[in-house]
Amino acid sequence: MSTESSKRLAIIALHGTLDLAYPPLILATAALALDMEAAIFFTFYGLDIIKKENADKLKVAPIANPAMPMPVPNIVGMLPGMTGIATSMMHSWMDKANVAKLSELLEMAVDGGVRMIACQMSMDVMGVKKEDLIDGVEIGGAATFLSYASENAVTLSF
Repeated sequence: MSTESSKRLAIIALHGTLDLAYPPLILATAALALDMEAAIFFTFYGLDIIKKENADKLKVAPIANPAMPMPVPNIVGMLPGMTGIATSMMHSWMDKANVAKLSELLEMAVDGGVRMIACQMSMDVMGVKKEDLIDGVEIGGAATFLSYASENAVTLSF
């Protein structure tokens, strides 16, 4: 249990795209390095991040993404293969910057003690079963996450 002076990080991961899967895992593992407690609540499409053998298969879509280095008009972004191109481009950037793969960050998070909470309601809605998830994930609801986050936690959402 945390003490009044402890530092905690509580993150909500609700998107399952490559570009939005990195921030929760990077911040949670950085928190560990700073002797903080960390928890990630995976809800809706965020569950894709913690599905077995799925993290390194996540994609980034170019459609309606104004942050792409060269903005892609929606009509071009809808062409077959554009998501694959955008995903390959992002993987290339990550490799050049020596950023760990998502699967490696997940392993670091679990091994380091990040509390990984899969939203039970979202699992029911999305048809996700416990056996679909990586080891080390607990199943809980909003109350589980809120109980953790309410104890002096910095709370973020991605």
